[in-house]
Amino acid sequence: QKAIPQEEWDLRVALAAAYRLVDHFGWCELIYGHLTARVPGDKVHFLINPYGLRYDEVTASNLVKIDVDGNKVDDENPYPVNAAGFVIHSAIHMAEDAEHHVVMHTHSRAGMAIAAVKEGLLPISMGSTALHHRLSYHTYEGVSLYLDERERLIESLGAHHAMILENHGLLTTGKTIPEAFLWLYRLE
Repeated sequence: QKAIPQEEWDLRVALAAAYRLVDHFGWCELIYGHLTARVPGDKVHFLINPYGLRYDEVTASNLVKIDVDGNKVDDENPYPVNAAGFVIHSAIHMAEDAEHHVVMHTHSRAGMAIAAVKEGLLPISMGSTALHHRLSYHTYEGVSLYLDERERLIESLGAHHAMILENHGLLTTGKTIPEAFLWLYRLE
């Protein structure tokens, strides 16, 4: 087995911990939704959860490293990749914006409920007012399997770190795993 550089290993540990936190807070929907992190280096690779494992089963060593085309970079990892997950995340990772090295996308009950409301998130509570004018929306296009949606996702996100995918769920980004998680925590 190939040695993993320390910087990537630390990223893997932090990302696996974020999966466990999302599970702990009940924001996961079985095996669906994804938390991804861009791997440091000159190639656009990112880590994603193995398809078929629950969030509480994700570990640093079983995270799958893929490129922006959804191809596994590490042939030694036996797990497949969820095509729908890679489209949304690759859009943001392809932009190579330092503000968005981490992407978190959930289908929590609360997130799905607010994503289904025509008015979106209303500024009626302390939590929601913190996101007032700091939140974007993306129109639902069905299961994210088509690569042409990537441009529209980036356009919808704009300069924000939090986005509601209408009739779909929540998405946050950050420079780091803690930053993206904090945005997700506030949005949830």
